Amino acid sequence: MKQFYIKQKVFSLSGKFTVKDQQEKDVYYVEGSFMQIPKTFSIMNTTRDEVALVTKKVFSLLPKFFVEVNGREVLTIKKELSFFKARYTIDAAGIEVHGNWWDMDFQVLQYGEVVGKVSKEWFTWGDSYKVQVLDEEMETIIIAIVVAIDCVKADEGAASSGATT
Repeated sequence: MKQFYIKQKVFSLSGKFTVKDQQEKDVYYVEGSFMQIPKTFSIMNTTRDEVALVTKKVFSLLPKFFVEVNGREVLTIKKELSFFKARYTIDAAGIEVHGNWWDMDFQVLQYGEVVGKVSKEWFTWGDSYKVQVLDEEMETIIIAIVVAIDCVKADEGAASSGATT
């Protein structure tokens, strides 16, 4: 099992942050596009090769985010029409997210097997998440899911405050 920590920089306009391992070494670099359409987050490995991409779909009635890993789309996060509380669904072949993913406390399952766990770290400056990867083949996908969900949450927070993205 591998453990990673994702800590976003609190006042970063461009959305740059790193994913660290247990020894606090940078393992992945995440860079968001700034003032660009469509809004994207590129996830790169230590040699700065892009291994995943999160893209917000433009010209969609409701927000929709696509997650690509190694050049192929692995999942879609989309907002469902609801009157009281924001509701999102995750569509992916064989991948499910169980738990409270809005509060970043969930498990990632592939074909019913737990392959990763995510939990929010409390009492930290900015958002910080602990990510446990049980299946190393799913490492990049799990990191991409966390970044995508965080992107959805940031987008929802900006929309509810009246800001534009």
